[in-house]
Order: sequence, then C-alpha cells, then structure tokens
Amino acid sequence: MSAPKKLFVKTYGCQMNVYDSERMAAAMASDDYLKVASAEEADLIVLNTCHIREKAAEKVYSELGRMKPLKAANPDLKIAVAGCVAQAEGDEIRRRQPMVDLVVGPQAYHRLPDMVAGRAAPVDTDMPEEDKFDHLPADTRRRRSPTAFLTVQEGCDKFCAFCVVPYTRGAEVSRPVAKVLAEARDLVSRGAREITLLGQNVNAYHGEGADGRDWSLARLIRALAEIEGLWRIRYTTSHPNDMDDDLIAAHGDVPALMPYLHLPVQAGSDRVLKAMNRKHTAESYIRLIERIRMARPDLALSGDFITGFPGETEEDFAATLDLVREVEYAQAYSFKYSPRPGTPAATDNQVPEDEKADRLARLQALLSAQQAAFNVAQVGKTLPVLIEKPGRNPGQMVGRSPYLQPVHLDCAADLAGQIVDARIEAAVANSLSARMV
Repeated sequence: MSAPKKLFVKTYGCQMNVYDSERMAAAMASDDYLKVASAEEADLIVLNTCHIREKAAEKVYSELGRMKPLKAANPDLKIAVAGCVAQAEGDEIRRRQPMVDLVVGPQAYHRLPDMVAGRAAPVDTDMPEEDKFDHLPADTRRRRSPTAFLTVQEGCDKFCAFCVVPYTRGAEVSRPVAKVLAEARDLVSRGAREITLLGQNVNAYHGEGADGRDWSLARLIRALAEIEGLWRIRYTTSHPNDMDDDLIAAHGDVPALMPYLHLPVQAGSDRVLKAMNRKHTAESYIRLIERIRMARPDLALSGDFITGFPGETEEDFAATLDLVREVEYAQAYSFKYSPRPGTPAATDNQVPEDEKADRLARLQALLSAQQAAFNVAQVGKTLPVLIEKPGRNPGQMVGRSPYLQPVHLDCAADLAGQIVDARIEAAVANSLSARMV
C-alpha cells in the first residue's frame, strides 16, 4: 500500500469555518489524506477563508505569498482556497496568485476530492441544490474532544447592508432534523459532551421533521437534550428578529441549554439600525433581552457591534454606548466598519478612519470593563466546569463554565470530558482560576 498523502488545513473566521474544515478533512481522509500540523510537510494545503472583513481577505493573499517557496520547492504540492473568499472572488484568486490550484466555495466543498484528483473543474463556486452534507463522509475515525460544533443551518435572508453572507453562503437553508440528531448522537458516542449548534442565522432554523413539518430551533434543542451523554447545548449566531417565544421559553425549561446567548445588536441608534437594514430598534432589542432574562435570570449575554457605519454621527455612537450600559454584556465582539464589495453600505457616506478608531476604542473600553466585572462577580461561587484539555502549567487543566468562560484549575488529566464543581478563586480579563471542591 502506498503511504497516505498529507493534508494541512488553515481556518480563518467563524466557528462554522472550523466545522467546515473538519468536514473537508474527513472527505479527504476517504482519499487517504492524513491531516498534519504544518504546511511544510503537506501534499495538499487548504486555506478555508473568511470574507466578513477586509483585513481577513487580505490575510489570505499574504498567506499565499508566504507559501510561494513551498510551491517552488515542491511542484507537486496542491494549494486550495476554500470558503467565503473563494465564493466571492472565484477566478480572481488564481489571477492574483497563479500558484493556487483549486478554488472551492462553501457550498461545494463536498466536491473537493474530485477537484484534487482532477475529476472536476479547478474552480467551483456553485450553490447546488443538492445537500452537500449528503455527499460528505462522517468523521468517525477518532475520538472527539469534549466539545464539538454542529452546523444545522446555513445562509441568511436578512441582507444587512454591511454583510456579505447572503452573497457568499446563499439563502437560508436548514438541515433535516433526522440528520442533525444522527450527527449529534455520533458526536456524543465519540466523546462530545457539549455541542454548539451553528448557523449564520441559527435561530431561524426550520428543518424538516419526521412528520414532514418544519421544526423550530427550540424544538430541535429539546430533542437534542434527550440524547444520553449530551450534557450541554449552545447555539450561535442569532438574529433578534428570530428569537421567538418557544426559544425564549427553552432557555428557562431546558437545563442542558447553557445560560449564555450571543445576540448581536450592531448599534444602539435607530437611525443607524435602519440604515443597516436590521429591522429592529434599540428599544425592541432591550425589551427582548428583558424577556429572555425573565426566563433565565442568570443569562450571560454576548453581542456584536460596528463603529463608524456610514453616516454614523457622534450622537448615534452615544446611543450605542447607552444601550451597552443598559444591557450589560458579559462578553462582546466589536469592529470598525469595513466596506465589503457588493454590499449596499460600501459606497455610502463613509466615516473617517480616525473617527471609527476613536469610537471603537471607547466602546471596547466599556465592553472590557463590563466583561471584567462579570468575571469578578463569579469569584467565590462554585460553578460546574466541563474539563476540556491540559493547561499551560504542569497538573493544570482548562475547562469552560456555563457562561463560556475559560476556567483554569489543578486536577487529574483523566477528568477531561467530565463536569466538576469548581470554586472560583480569581478572575482576570478573559478567564477564571479555580480549585476543585
């Protein structure tokens, strides 16, 4: 038997790209490709890309530039660009970097083995009607870590003025319930104890059930919670307009659904929200948060924010700061507005870069203070921590609290995959220190 070829995958961007990279690796494993840890030893390099922000796309071209010596040293090396940059730019990638052999969009990566073998065209950015998941082998070769991602929904129909997702991932599509449950059971059978359900707009999930009717995300979560050995469930990313009553109720009714919710608002000014085509107001968002917290009082909230959206004034930005102060976030992501080609906001009244940066610094200072305060509030509490992996120090392990905080504590390595009670003794900006009770 010939020796297996070697595959290196580098992933950019969101958790869905992490999931997609795992599935591509599983598909290539069926063609006897073994995943390796460095590009230098690979026969096939896959860059699974993100196109949400301008810098993320340029990072891909910089990475390709750094790989030129590898291609020069090994002419048989194949380089593939996958993901959302591939979908958005297609043949342009090969024009800018002729050493790229393959370009495959996020809805076509099930065809990657045929493309590598020369049985399919080297550029594939189609959005086929067939379900790509039907054509992908299950990744059953190895034990899972205690946590796993599971894509249940892709695409978005919201068309926010700043976002490329509807153009790179397509319209909203939900996987059938039976396939989601089957994959979840397989993940649990191989050691996963926590599953994060993924989707560009995951709470718009409407997968077909066995009865032929569409299931909501809340109904899917309730079914997943019945799987023996699945202790924790999370989901991301959500849109406020799709937080229905059933999903809010599930946060209070389903113990396995963790008290952590990522619910982006993007801005606190109604004028900016309208320009963003968000279709909600600051007031409706705040009232929604109140309802969710009534269902789950210990809920930790995360969000997304954009500063310097075209036309944003200082008064608009002040409204965002007011919203953040009222809601109080345990964690959040914030960015300067980055024009994306083809989106409605890309040609509008742009805010000067120095103003964007100044507003971002002020927003991040407030968000960081709120995150630090939330972490400090855990000191003295005993929390259930799912142990995941070894820490940096001898005898140390790292796990996650119900609120997704990294927790460092000294315990035996064989406790990985178990939930232990841990008393929180100290808090820093991004993690907690604890001891086992």
